[in-house]
Amino acid sequence: MDYAAIKNLPAMFFERAAQYGDRKFLWAKRDGAWTPLTWSETASRVSALASGLEGLGIAPGDRVGLVADNCPEWLIADVAIMAAGATTVPAYTTNTVDDHLHILSDSGAKAVIVSTATLAKHVLPAAAQSTETEIAITMAPVEHAPAQDLRVTAWDDVLAEGGNRADDVAARTAEIPRSDTACIIYTSGTSGLPKGVMLSHGSIISNCMGAHEFLEMLPGFAVGAEVFLSFLPLSHSYEHTAGQFLPIAIGAQIYYAEGVDKLTGNMEEATPTILTAVPRLYEAMHGRITRGVEQTGGLKKTLFMKTVELGRKRYEAGGMLGWWDSLVDGLLERLVREKVRARFGGRLKAFVSGGAPLNYDIGVFFQALGLRILQGYGQTEAAPVVSCNHPGLNKLATVGPPMKGVEVKIAGDGEILVRGELVMRGYWNDRQATAETIVDGWLHTGDIGVIDEDGYIQITDRKKDIIVISGGDNISPQRVEGMLTIEPEIAQAMVYGDTRPHLVALVVPDPEFALGWAKENGKPEDMAALAEDEEFGRVIRGAVDRVNEKLSNIERIRHFTMAPDGFTIENEMLTPSMKIRRHIINQRFGDKLQALYGN
Repeated sequence: MDYAAIKNLPAMFFERAAQYGDRKFLWAKRDGAWTPLTWSETASRVSALASGLEGLGIAPGDRVGLVADNCPEWLIADVAIMAAGATTVPAYTTNTVDDHLHILSDSGAKAVIVSTATLAKHVLPAAAQSTETEIAITMAPVEHAPAQDLRVTAWDDVLAEGGNRADDVAARTAEIPRSDTACIIYTSGTSGLPKGVMLSHGSIISNCMGAHEFLEMLPGFAVGAEVFLSFLPLSHSYEHTAGQFLPIAIGAQIYYAEGVDKLTGNMEEATPTILTAVPRLYEAMHGRITRGVEQTGGLKKTLFMKTVELGRKRYEAGGMLGWWDSLVDGLLERLVREKVRARFGGRLKAFVSGGAPLNYDIGVFFQALGLRILQGYGQTEAAPVVSCNHPGLNKLATVGPPMKGVEVKIAGDGEILVRGELVMRGYWNDRQATAETIVDGWLHTGDIGVIDEDGYIQITDRKKDIIVISGGDNISPQRVEGMLTIEPEIAQAMVYGDTRPHLVALVVPDPEFALGWAKENGKPEDMAALAEDEEFGRVIRGAVDRVNEKLSNIERIRHFTMAPDGFTIENEMLTPSMKIRRHIINQRFGDKLQALYGN
């Protein structure tokens, strides 16, 4: 595909749909069975919805909200909105009424599309309160009558009316400039209200071009032959580009997972070749795998641990092992690694990790098990992918070299700067923030890093998250937190200590480990009680001490306190993209953390 010649995202979609016609494209489970839509069927529905939106009065430049779980209709709605010349405004399904109201009002969305009756309970009240939103399109029947000034219409009706309009939508997409805003994606907000990031069609097409070139380095990669499993929220820029428009660009099939809780089963059924995810998922997988091995014990545990040991040794030795180790490793390939790969569908060419830093030990763990994992880097303001590791030179301590069409340099204070078509047009209705973030064409990422001798980027921390202890030393909290959470006893952690003499931490014990320990030791199987239990505290102290042995003196955790509940999206301590909200956690646990200093 000639990415430079593509006019816009819907034009790219219609070009691929014309090429692949009746080949299967989108898969979703209906009544317990995977059911496909072909490229032609999808294109027909996109055209009908785009025409239907125009019939409702949606004009070029209008904003249309989209709130739905991952499903074929998400892609159909997204491409149709853009094909009508409008701008998609995705929102997380976990948003509250107030969250939706902020996004609909701030973006000035004229309409909003919502998938289920459950989601409509939060979306419709927000749409009714927004002075800008006139229309709500519901994919499922809603229980309660809406406010009189909000017009609610059914998805099927809009499709039917649009299908009756004599309108060549595919041909008209040629009129949409590549520089137009395709979507406004609201950042998930680790602090304060989210800002609307305006991404052009060209920004996302540029990302697809770079990612396509990167994928061509994967052994066995072929345009038209790949399979993706989509489960990260499509309202997140990472999944929006890497899980939707990249598959469109390379003619891949997309399976929509039933949910994270069914992900393992869906992998075995869909047999994906590429899977994109955030580090939190890989951490959870690592925890489940290692706990399962511990519970199994015996010969299976011995073989598994030897596989990880030799796999790590091979990775860190650049692929070389001695003759005896090579012989044993070859045997373990058949006894262990083939079975592990089968649990992930058996065809996986690569895990791709992005959205946050991947712990090095987690990455090496998967590599050692024969599951290639490639760490990338980016942010919403860059559409979002800036760089990714290459399969041939996979340096897990880095996030790889910049993708094609991307310039990267390091500022005097260590900040990573990015330039290229991928950079956002700016923040919606926020010129000041835009001017502070994009200076002379360079996106100021807020991340600190270095570029090594191979041109690979290494992230050392977020500029605003760096902890400066009272002695003047700069410390990366993410590095320490990543090392804490790899321990089986610890699920989550936040490091604290800015302007203080040393670091302390808030630790969330792993619930499965904690409740198992409580049962074995005759303690109440209650997380709140365990958080206050001195004996259990000594067990967690042991895990912290193991981590401290690997840290420099200034990075060590001197004291810690335990939280009875985990950081979640629902309690607002996690963003929908699984990053911790430090300011919220500080508000809730600040007194306990400060008390660790004894003053």
